[in-house]
Amino acid sequence: MKNLTKIYLLIAAFGFTSQVYAGAGHSHDNDGGHSHSSGPISESKAKVKATRTMKNLASRGVIKKSWTSSKLVKAEKIIFSKEPEWVVSFVNENMKDKTKQTLYIFYSLDGHYIAANYTGK
Repeated sequence: MKNLTKIYLLIAAFGFTSQVYAGAGHSHDNDGGHSHSSGPISESKAKVKATRTMKNLASRGVIKKSWTSSKLVKAEKIIFSKEPEWVVSFVNENMKDKTKQTLYIFYSLDGHYIAANYTGK
């Protein structure tokens, strides 16, 4: 199972940059903080992890650096494909493109990074 997860993350990471900029679908990448928990994480933990992921993406140039001063709006559980996920959203009013003023970062309930995009879907 660990090998399958590693392969999945590696394959998905290659499509991450273009999908974030395209704003469509889920894109996958590691947030740099490995979660070894076996149970669900709290809303506050999801917010901490998402903030770390957002800063990591900005430092790597995947998203604009202005996101590091964005406002965390909310973290909520949303069901996608019958599975609930944490969705943490940030707003960056410095983005000229209105369709890219909200960044959504997705985690499984146990804290594993799933995706980031501008659509929330």
